[in-house]
Amino acid sequence: MSFIKIAQKIKSHIAFYKDLAKDTEGASGIEYAIIAAMIAVVIGTFSTTISAAITATFNSILTAL
Repeated sequence: MSFIKIAQKIKSHIAFYKDLAKDTEGASGIEYAIIAAMIAVVIGTFSTTISAAITATFNSILTAL
């Protein structure tokens, strides 16, 4: 393999990795996954509290009727 071909191959690899570093296409998907995970944690944390409050509200309505 000649020196020119090796230099061209290295140059094409450098260009590929520069373009790869500038690519932000998958970043939004990762951000949405992080937001969905945070929402799931919040729902999991407060589901028992909300469930107990709703049950108490319906029981008070049932008692009033």
